[in-house]
Amino acid sequence: MRAAELIEEKRNGREHDPAELAELVLAYARDEVPDYQMAAWCMAVYFNGLTDSETHALTDAMIRSGETLDLGAALGRKVVDKHSTGGVGDKTSIAVGPIVAACGVPLGKMSGRGLGHTGGTLDKLESIPGFRVELTTDELIAQLRDVGMAIVGQTANLVPADKKLYALRDVTATVDIVPLIASSIMSKKLAAGAHAIVLDVKVGDGAFMKTLDDARALATEMIGIGTRAGRDVTCLLTDMDQPLGRAVGNALEILEARDTVRGDGPEDFTELVLNACARLLAHSDLGIDVDEGRRRAETAVADGSALDVYERWVRAQGGDPDPDVLERAPTRRVVPAPRDGVVTRVGALDVGIAALELGAGRRTKDDPVDHAVGVLCFAKRGDAVLAGDDLAEVHARDDATAEQAVAAVLAAYEIGSDAPPARGILLDVME
Repeated sequence: MRAAELIEEKRNGREHDPAELAELVLAYARDEVPDYQMAAWCMAVYFNGLTDSETHALTDAMIRSGETLDLGAALGRKVVDKHSTGGVGDKTSIAVGPIVAACGVPLGKMSGRGLGHTGGTLDKLESIPGFRVELTTDELIAQLRDVGMAIVGQTANLVPADKKLYALRDVTATVDIVPLIASSIMSKKLAAGAHAIVLDVKVGDGAFMKTLDDARALATEMIGIGTRAGRDVTCLLTDMDQPLGRAVGNALEILEARDTVRGDGPEDFTELVLNACARLLAHSDLGIDVDEGRRRAETAVADGSALDVYERWVRAQGGDPDPDVLERAPTRRVVPAPRDGVVTRVGALDVGIAALELGAGRRTKDDPVDHAVGVLCFAKRGDAVLAGDDLAEVHARDDATAEQAVAAVLAAYEIGSDAPPARGILLDVME
């Protein structure tokens, strides 16, 4: 394999031999192919794409670049996993895990950190004092047996080729390539050992996929990769034209996830959580359908068993589940409605950037995260408001950043005279 020949081949729109493509990826992971050549290959892929065969070869090579887990073999059970493509206020996994586990199905998940306007599950969990996101494989398996769920950070040896390739794509304007996105997501899911996966593909202003057609294309790629690997995969295409739920910011989202687990969450977020739980339970070894999965998930919330699992899970990973221990921001400012009307827009991207500027997110991977700050969006699309009503509330570290965030969040809202067309959280389901 000569990297220059493969670059030329893809530049000219020809299809790679799967074995040669795999060797390119593995050689890059071994530092035998320089960044400048791999960047050139990524740009060629950006313009000419990859076939299904090439995408599968790429995914398989990235998995083979490191270690793999087989949680099902270790537990003697079918293990499920849930993944989101990233959004504003997306704390879904933190609520889904305890509900699914309370229904008797183990959920093992490796998560990442946030970058830019989308938050990371690990950052949110680390707002809980003492919470450990790094577990050994033995600790992970033991916790799955004892508690029924675990959410941990990706180990350094799991799919290292993807970690290296993604960092390169991030700085060479080659992130938004559907086959590379699909391969990146699915290589980690497959290497982590789950047998059934529900993928939440966000669509809209605050998402990577701006249109439903683009989201369907990504979902199709990921389902194809999973099916070829013998996994059960369902993609939920969900709305990200406005923030999910009310809370945007790490500790604020932990509070909202916990509220949802005990039955007091926002309507849109609760609906997404229960939909994801129903699909995961239907894919499990319980032998039930989606309707029964939904019923069992609702029961686990109503009878308190999901909240019990949440508290056991947090304690198992070293954290304190008492919501009173979460850090609160010292400065709060309301965002008042400027006039009477109906909320026609709450720009997810604008709110996400406002939270980022407050310190809730990071611009580079080494930036610190302020777990206490963020935004609560009280008014959502379709809500009627009067002038002076609280549209949102900013939680900030000081007066200066609070005032800046108030202006930014106010700009995210549009208020008209007529209600916008009704649109639920779930836009499509693909299997």
